[in-house]
Amino acid sequence: MYANNGFQTDTYGSMPDMGPVDMMSAKGVPAAFLRGPRRRLNAVPLFIALFGPWALFAFVFAAMTFTIHYENPFLAYLVVALGFLAVLGAGVAAFQARRRKLARDPGHEPSWLMFMFLTMLVAWIAAFVAGDVNFYDNMQPYFDLKNLNVYPDVDPAVMRGQMIMDAGRIEFTQNARLDLTRSIGFKNVDVYCVAPVSKAKNATLTNLETLSNYDFWAVGVNCCSGNDPDFHCGQFNSAGAHGGLRLTRDDQRPFYRLAVQQAEAAYNIKAVHPLFFVWMKDPQGATEAMWVQGVKAYMIGLFTHFSVQMFLVASATMVFARLGHL
Repeated sequence: MYANNGFQTDTYGSMPDMGPVDMMSAKGVPAAFLRGPRRRLNAVPLFIALFGPWALFAFVFAAMTFTIHYENPFLAYLVVALGFLAVLGAGVAAFQARRRKLARDPGHEPSWLMFMFLTMLVAWIAAFVAGDVNFYDNMQPYFDLKNLNVYPDVDPAVMRGQMIMDAGRIEFTQNARLDLTRSIGFKNVDVYCVAPVSKAKNATLTNLETLSNYDFWAVGVNCCSGNDPDFHCGQFNSAGAHGGLRLTRDDQRPFYRLAVQQAEAAYNIKAVHPLFFVWMKDPQGATEAMWVQGVKAYMIGLFTHFSVQMFLVASATMVFARLGHL
């Protein structure tokens, strides 16, 4: 055994077998700047990381948005709870993998498990919040109105509010008009505006009758100045509008009732059992539009979350590849 140029040699001066890293190190290149062996990309964790949180988002979002939330809230929140258990399961798996990593077990890498836990948690929270908002703004009013009755040809001079308590959509007679001269607003942070539905005296539809009782009121928020009769809520200036969509917001009803009481005192009129409606031309079409808007919001939510999740997976893939965790 003899030394040759600083390297130990085998028989007859031959060089020992050296890998590429050893050869590069021998040439003076620091090992810290050398590329390690490439690892084959595993598509399975990428697929799970992309579609797992998205599927969780879709199920929780649907449970909070659609019929199940309206007809069986317990079942809807059970789905939400099961989704949260899935998030906790991913968190436990990530924590255990992290402990094994700290114990220097090279066979376990917690990177993708931690990524799954964090993105599933974000998906669950986003689905819960977005589904609740979509349900409250679109689906709950739609279901409420579909469960109420439709009344055509309602004469505001003859019909009384207590006679059609279950009205969801009303089509008044062709000569029904809003009496804008008796409109008023009640202010409590927002201005809650009301105008009574009256009846035209003649075919020209210009002069309105003075009714013995005003039980039907068009309403709106922040569409009048308050005490002055300048009601401009809904389709108040549409000649073809003589229908109403029932107010379903329980939180607004007391303020509209106070506005009606103000109108009774200001104009010396009577409203025994007032019902509140949004004045419009096509109540049926407006009802169906709520369903369409709710479904549209759900589909936009699915597309948006999938796009964000795809971006996060792509970013994590590049980061983990640099760290050697793929």
